[in-house]
Amino acid sequence: QVQFVESGGGLVTAGDSLRLSCAASGRAISRYAMGWFRQAPGKEREFVSATRWNALTRYYVDSVKGRFTISRDNAKNTVYLQMNSLRPEDTAVYYCAAKYLAPDQSISVMAGGAMDYWGNGTLVTVSS
Repeated sequence: QVQFVESGGGLVTAGDSLRLSCAASGRAISRYAMGWFRQAPGKEREFVSATRWNALTRYYVDSVKGRFTISRDNAKNTVYLQMNSLRPEDTAVYYCAAKYLAPDQSISVMAGGAMDYWGNGTLVTVSS
């Protein structure tokens, strides 16, 4: 089992930046692809970004491309989401998640949301 603790959320103003962290325990995440998802009030959870175990491949939803950057430090068992130029529509609870991907599986599989492990989320609120 893997447990995640997300942190770094908060209340910011449009145009500000935040860095979310997702610290894992219970098992090393180095074998897993890691992703970030978000759920805005009244909406379904949506994919935001993902990276393979070696961070050589990164995948983003179009709405955050150029503004968000996913990274990971396997030695620290932690994944990050750097969010710049935040917009009110980025307001949501952000969740990290892990999925084992076979070498021949595309990183885009992560967007489907069928993860092996989920965190409990951290709230990001962006005011206009």
